[in-house]
Amino acid sequence: MSLTSEEVSVAVNTCLDDFYRRRIGKLSTLKLKATLRRKNPYLFRATGVESANDLIDEIMKAYMSSSDEGIFGDAFFEPLAKLVSKGETAVGEGVDLVIQTKTSYKAFAVKSGPSVFNAQSRKRQSTEFLKLRSRLLKLQKQFDPIVGYAYGKKDSKNSAASFRELAGQAFWKELTGDAKFYVRIIQAMRDKPQEHKVQYKNEWEKAKNRFLREFTTDFCKKDGSIDWEKLLEFNSGIKSDK
Repeated sequence: MSLTSEEVSVAVNTCLDDFYRRRIGKLSTLKLKATLRRKNPYLFRATGVESANDLIDEIMKAYMSSSDEGIFGDAFFEPLAKLVSKGETAVGEGVDLVIQTKTSYKAFAVKSGPSVFNAQSRKRQSTEFLKLRSRLLKLQKQFDPIVGYAYGKKDSKNSAASFRELAGQAFWKELTGDAKFYVRIIQAMRDKPQEHKVQYKNEWEKAKNRFLREFTTDFCKKDGSIDWEKLLEFNSGIKSDK
């Protein structure tokens, strides 16, 4: 299977559009006080945070950093894999797409990076593959379960897993037949991220202004400095729910 540059560009840009749509939407779901309850006020104080502006920056950057990886996997990597492989939608949990030939049935679980599994989730993934395999016995095809990591490297030669693990270049090559496809993805982005960045920055600034207004009203002294005792009471005091 060979994809033209135009096909790759369309697929990548479609997924980037969805990534930024969800990313911008995530900013609107951030609730300042709910976030402050989960943060460590002692750490902010100990690291020298002095202004409301600095504290809000820290909160927003941490929030978006933790959510971006998950959003990117769901909005970019997984749908891109489906688009470029032209595979079928999976019929079971824990499997994202399948590619069938006359003799084989490849079932892919698409993950972002190679560090997503712990012992429990790895066992659960094996179970999901086994369930699918049992339902496909009547097809009489070779069943090939694969966990594909969209970036990174994975040495599965000594793995005892009941599925293959492919990462980065190896995964995209398996999916498309093109050894250079992992590079073509980043090439196809061109100026698209910069175009999206303008709108994202505008939404970021609006969200930041909302949070600054709220934080300054509720947790700053008259001179504009942070009222650390009031913030700490809200975060950790016995009567913080009132």
